[in-house]
This record gives sequence, C-alpha cells and structure tokens, in this order.
Amino acid sequence: MSISDLYSTGKHKQEIGHFASVVKIAKTDGIISEGEQLLLDRAAKKLNISEEEYQLILKNPEKYPINAPVSYDERIERLYRLTRMIFADEDVAKEEVGILRKIAVALHFSAENAEKVCDEAVHLVLNDNNLDDFTAAIKKVNAN
Repeated sequence: MSISDLYSTGKHKQEIGHFASVVKIAKTDGIISEGEQLLLDRAAKKLNISEEEYQLILKNPEKYPINAPVSYDERIERLYRLTRMIFADEDVAKEEVGILRKIAVALHFSAENAEKVCDEAVHLVLNDNNLDDFTAAIKKVNAN
C-alpha cells in the first residue's frame, strides 16, 4: 500500500465521520425534514459518501467517530456545514446547538471557547454569511 492510499483512506474516514456528525444534527428531533434531506444529499456527494455508506450512517451515526482534519480552515468549514444543518429545517432546537458544541470540541475547538464559537457560528449562518466571512469571523472569536 502506498502513502497516497493511506492518505486517501484516512481522508475518507474523516469524511465519513463528518457526514455522521451532520446526520446526528439532522436526526436530533427524530425527523429528517426536506431541507435537511437536501443538505444531507449534497454533503454526501461532496464528501464522496457511497449510497451504501449513506444508508449505514443514516441508521447509526453514533457508530462513526469524528476524525478532525489537521487544517484549521477545514475544521472551520466543517463547523460551517454543521451549523447550516441546524437551520435546514428552519427550526433551531436547543439540542442541536448542544450537539454542535460537543462536535466543536471534537473538532479541536477548546472546551472553554466552544460555546462562544458555536454561538457566533449560529449568528453568522442566521445572517447568511458565506464560508469566507464565516471563517474570518470564527478566527476572530477563537483567537487566543
């Protein structure tokens, strides 16, 4: 097995873990709305999730660990996608924000700062910020 094969496998594990996190947020209220389904389908395509993997993850997203990317910008992008999922059904539930905070810590945002980062993420997505603006704002909020 070559180094590129190992990287590819590791990268795909990260993508599966991220997709499982998106599914966890979508399933928080027990129902996947039409908006959530659209975001799940787009995320699966972008993350190269096969139909078989999609179905397995949908059944049991808790089974898949979060494998945070090394890149800070990629971790912020994951936070952005997860925050957008909270708004997909147009009903932001307290439980969804709680899950987002736990996932933020797993993405290596500090436990002390995760609430502040997630509150800002929710505010930014609510105000329709794009990924570039979201990234810049999160870096300011998360600066040490």
